[in-house]
Amino acid sequence: MSPQVDPFVQHFRASAPYIHAHRGRTFVIMFGGEAVASKDFRTLLYDVALLHSLGVRLVLVAGARPQIDEALERRGERPRYEGGLRVTDDVALQCVKEAAGANRVELEALLSMGLPNSPMAGARLRVATGNFVTAQPIGVVDGVDYQHTGKPRRIDAEAIVQRLDDQAIVVLTPIGYSVTGEAFNISSHDVAAAAAISLGADKLIGLIEGPGLIDAEGLTPTQLTPREAEQLLHTGHDFGHDVERHLRTAIEACRGGVARAHLVARQNDGSLLRELFTRDGVGTMVTSETFEGVRPAERGDVGGILSLIEPLEEQGVLVRRSKEMLENDIERFTVIERDGMVVASAALYAYPDEQIAELACLVVHPDYRTSGRGDQLLHYLERECAAQGLRGLFVLTTQTSHWFRERGFDSCELEELPEARRSHYDQGRRSKVLLKTLG
Repeated sequence: MSPQVDPFVQHFRASAPYIHAHRGRTFVIMFGGEAVASKDFRTLLYDVALLHSLGVRLVLVAGARPQIDEALERRGERPRYEGGLRVTDDVALQCVKEAAGANRVELEALLSMGLPNSPMAGARLRVATGNFVTAQPIGVVDGVDYQHTGKPRRIDAEAIVQRLDDQAIVVLTPIGYSVTGEAFNISSHDVAAAAAISLGADKLIGLIEGPGLIDAEGLTPTQLTPREAEQLLHTGHDFGHDVERHLRTAIEACRGGVARAHLVARQNDGSLLRELFTRDGVGTMVTSETFEGVRPAERGDVGGILSLIEPLEEQGVLVRRSKEMLENDIERFTVIERDGMVVASAALYAYPDEQIAELACLVVHPDYRTSGRGDQLLHYLERECAAQGLRGLFVLTTQTSHWFRERGFDSCELEELPEARRSHYDQGRRSKVLLKTLG
């Protein structure tokens, strides 16, 4: 009987591949002024500091919308928005400078903490800010003069990379500067997308207020392509302004070359770490890359396949296969890979003369056995059989016959199998023989 593993140890070990994968990578993390004003902001920055200590190169983009609105109200002014964008007059620009400056100081102060017995003990973080964003005015759109509201014209990626190389955390505010020496108020989403694209960032992470991206069925999509994300926005479902802006920013970043964009509910404690250091995360990932797919096995998959089948071999569900056997037969295996991990595998042994094949060693990781991966793998291999002109698929099983019966397999006699397979039948296991006619 295997010894019990402490849950902390188990989780820490499970995060190891992500610690290695994220080291040296560049992440742009954007969050609104609501995060800065929240009582949980200090905890969020503890998690940011932890990422930095693990070797992640960080660019933080801090919004300031609620702080700007409050500053306007203190002056007896009302915020003005057109098309979701602030119209920034002279008074509003002063409020933008005040709010963005205050938020930057708050960030720098919290990231400078180093008290003993605190999560920041001994951190000694460097924070870099500057005129990294060159802006241009939006101008007049549909008759609306946006005045001091601008958009990014250029990101000084070279300067930011220099600060990151010096192991500093770079902080960007929603202010950009023009070549004429003017300051412009820029959407923090636009700053984040432009920075991520210009830097060739590995990830853009948006921390959303509220529960995150929830579709019309009340579910959080775990993965979307940019096209699927765009289609989601066109369904007419009201996701809320903050979620829609984050989703559009994710689409823009991915189409601009950023590998992955993540949308995470900020108010869930530890959501940033769980999104980055667990296989399935807690938010929505927008990516043009293949995050999960069925493919032929390669020699490098032998270790992953072994980790799947060994527990079932110990239970007597599967016949034991040595590493050498797997290496010799690896071209017969098909796997489902999810974010670098083999989560399902199966082997196909064809008998072309008899126009039949054996399905063997079908196994799915315990965490994914209720998510249809077994069916996905079976359908893939049935198509492979059809492509090879095979008309039947058989399986030998001791404990999973009902699963196969539910998928169209029927009992058959051992004599119906190819002679080459009958001669290797293990009488001691007394496996049941099931056959499915294809096409």
